[in-house]
Amino acid sequence: MRRTLLTACGALLALVAPGVAEAGPGLTVGAVEDDVRLSSPVEAEARMALFRVSGFRAVRVTSFWQPGQTKPSDTELGILGNVAEAASRNGVRLYVTVMHPGSRTTPLTDESRGEFAANAAALVRAVPGARHVIVGNEPNLNRFWLPQFGLDGSSVSAPAYLALLERTYDALKAVSPGVRVYGGALSPRGSDRPGGSRPTHSPTKFIQDLGLAYRASGRDRPVMDAFSLHPFPDNSSQPPTTAHPLTTTIGIADYGKLVALLGQAFDGTAQRGSQLPVLYAEFGIESQIPDGKAALYTGSEPAVTRPVDEATQAAYYEQALALSFCQPTVEGMLLFLSRDERARAGWQSGVHYVDGTAKTSLPRVTEALDRTTGGSIVRCPGVELTVRPDFLRFGTRAAAKRGVFRASLRCNLDCVYLVRVERASTHSTKLVKRGRLEVGELARIDLGPRRLGPGEYRYTLRLVHPVNPAPPTLRQGPVFSLP
Repeated sequence: MRRTLLTACGALLALVAPGVAEAGPGLTVGAVEDDVRLSSPVEAEARMALFRVSGFRAVRVTSFWQPGQTKPSDTELGILGNVAEAASRNGVRLYVTVMHPGSRTTPLTDESRGEFAANAAALVRAVPGARHVIVGNEPNLNRFWLPQFGLDGSSVSAPAYLALLERTYDALKAVSPGVRVYGGALSPRGSDRPGGSRPTHSPTKFIQDLGLAYRASGRDRPVMDAFSLHPFPDNSSQPPTTAHPLTTTIGIADYGKLVALLGQAFDGTAQRGSQLPVLYAEFGIESQIPDGKAALYTGSEPAVTRPVDEATQAAYYEQALALSFCQPTVEGMLLFLSRDERARAGWQSGVHYVDGTAKTSLPRVTEALDRTTGGSIVRCPGVELTVRPDFLRFGTRAAAKRGVFRASLRCNLDCVYLVRVERASTHSTKLVKRGRLEVGELARIDLGPRRLGPGEYRYTLRLVHPVNPAPPTLRQGPVFSLP
């Protein structure tokens, strides 16, 4: 069984572009998926390889802290180690959300905050691959954080979360300055009503309160390297292009509002604001479950969800990626999820059903993920992507003497290439081949058999991006002589 799984993993890895995690402007694409948390290294490897073949180049997993805990259990560290190793081997970036399970365990005291921070530090110390850490989850919602408001109606959740964030930031940076700390992890909406039946904060109010608390603290160091937001639509039938200019909700199309809020909160302090990188750490569109798969699921779908057909799900994911790609400070987009949850009350937003089989949305989503990584998902005003070869080998003189002219090429982004063999003295073209490659695609370029006369020659390469072009990248091989 072990040998079979390893063989399958090897076959899948052969199909995967090596180690590419970011698009040109820096947009990391992935998914939230705890299904890769497995105690068997072999099974974790197999699951991660399938995850990567679907087009995901980043994964976010959850690690829970419990009151009194100052380090993860050995079992938890073993699972996270398996995830980190499998992610590294498959060229997948790992994000870990360290959080308490719910509002009953909110760390509100200095002692509990210290425990939470120590636990997070122990995690990254024990798991070298965990270098992207999200602190908490949706602290603007009463489901995950209480209290939201004081007895007098004042906002208390943002100052309390800030205290946890700064304590955890300092603990993580003490382990390694290279650990990237994400704050916020906010829900996209909230009521801002202290006396309501469900006391919550909108992300707009929470960011404002977080900035006020930070300024009042007098802190002279940052508390986060990037800001995390969950820009879910109001329901799954709403496209991601829908903006909310007149409300306190923040979706993907409200990027300008988000940047302005972060600027108002933090600009002029030690914490970056309007230039703070943003991670869209959860975005999901639920799809309708066909009759043939219905028996795999339990419960009933809430009426407010309004799931869409799979073609629309794919279109909305593609739109979300295109919007995010053109937003200058957005560094990543993580879909929620890659595989459906079984309970209908949960999320059926994956591109795989709960049994792991593919939805019809998968091919289009995979293509969109690949085009995003390659920088070709959309033309962005002002964006110019410089393409570079991350592997380049020109043919040898010995091959040229036999009349064989070839080059091997792989680009760091989608690219259009022009390979030439020219006469060195006059730059006149003798052989030429044009083509296009996707990011990570290794190509063997054959310029055709031909006998060239005596003289000095060399290979040249010209690369340009097909959708968001910067000035071309030029490379020349050494001059070689043919008798």
